[in-house]
Amino acid sequence: MPPAISFLQKNEALSTPHFKKYLTMRVLVTLALNMQSTIMYYWVYHLTNDVAQVGILGLFEVIPAIGCSFFSGHFVDMREKKGIILQCVIAYVLLAAGFTWLATPAFGRDNSVQTIVHLVYAGIFIGGALRAFISPATFALMAGLLPRKHYANGTTWSSGAWQAGAVLGPLMAGVMLSFGVDISFAITFLLMFLGMAAVITIPRQAIVQKDKEPILKSLREGLKFVFSTQVILAALSLDMFAVLFGGATALLPAYAKDILHVGEIGFGWLRAAPGIGSVLTLGILSFLPLKNKPGIKLLGCIAGFGLSIIVFGISTSFILSFLMLLVGGMFDAVSVVIRGTILQIYTPDKVRGRVAAVNTMFISSSNELGAVESGYTAKWMGMVPSVVFGGCMTLVVVGVTFLAAPMLRVLNLSGEDKAPEKV
Repeated sequence: MPPAISFLQKNEALSTPHFKKYLTMRVLVTLALNMQSTIMYYWVYHLTNDVAQVGILGLFEVIPAIGCSFFSGHFVDMREKKGIILQCVIAYVLLAAGFTWLATPAFGRDNSVQTIVHLVYAGIFIGGALRAFISPATFALMAGLLPRKHYANGTTWSSGAWQAGAVLGPLMAGVMLSFGVDISFAITFLLMFLGMAAVITIPRQAIVQKDKEPILKSLREGLKFVFSTQVILAALSLDMFAVLFGGATALLPAYAKDILHVGEIGFGWLRAAPGIGSVLTLGILSFLPLKNKPGIKLLGCIAGFGLSIIVFGISTSFILSFLMLLVGGMFDAVSVVIRGTILQIYTPDKVRGRVAAVNTMFISSSNELGAVESGYTAKWMGMVPSVVFGGCMTLVVVGVTFLAAPMLRVLNLSGEDKAPEKV
């Protein structure tokens, strides 16, 4: 059988034209946001030389992301998904224009460092609120573009598109930072504008949940479903606590400058390393789907992620540090695919927005609160001890989850024999 035909048979999601448009949108928007985030962390650290102020960036994003997620899922379930995504991307375009303006030399001459940092925090706050809406809308939109039996393969490609943006964003940021922060932000504006054009090409979707209900009742339904479905709760909790303790992204500017002694390009490679590992793994998974004991593989990969973070924490070699971040990204890619497939297969259509909003709360808690935790524990314990401590706590989380969630050991991700559960 020709390789091309074999590849398409194993990746049937790609035979759907609208799904390919979805992937294009996902790559462009993710690329712009990851590039913007990388520039932001680097810029704020070099403006303030304070890891705590860099960590606060995460706090200003997580507060609106979690707060708005309490009602964003209800909003997404009641409205057309493509329209919500388009509105969010337009707002991101305007934010990118604002960040470009803040970074211009003229604005820097007329305003203090603290004024610039406070305005950056305000922009990050707005971005956090937007993420509370775009994340569940994007999750729910994918289900409308693919038949149920292709969810696992579609999740692999969706994760791959996200990781492609996560890889290229930091690398492009590292290169563009050598030309100036303002030029770098201008490129993110252009990429987000192209992402907006890609969203426009995706067709509008039918609204699954048409019956209006009180928002508090709607919220309770989503939370009740998540907390009563062990496999979903376990997957979300495992990811949240592992990244909360094991994430070292917020400290990379300080590691690059003070421990590894590399410049902007080196920082960009470090920031991109987890994404490179993820893309490599997702390429493998497109040929070798996760069929056998995915729950055990999920736990094993999170444990591997924790070990890689420990080694990264004690490394003083750029090459070893890069490799450990890359390996951590490879382990994380497996967990992302398994967790995303669990959500797609085990979530009924009528509550997809609300369940995805709860997922956003968990993810926001892990990534952004992890940045805050990293910043303050690094200031209290020192950078190296704080990273090693986080990796050790990740291993503890894996052990607790293994004992507390036995359903993970018999997890099935085929998607063919799993009917939507009633809420």
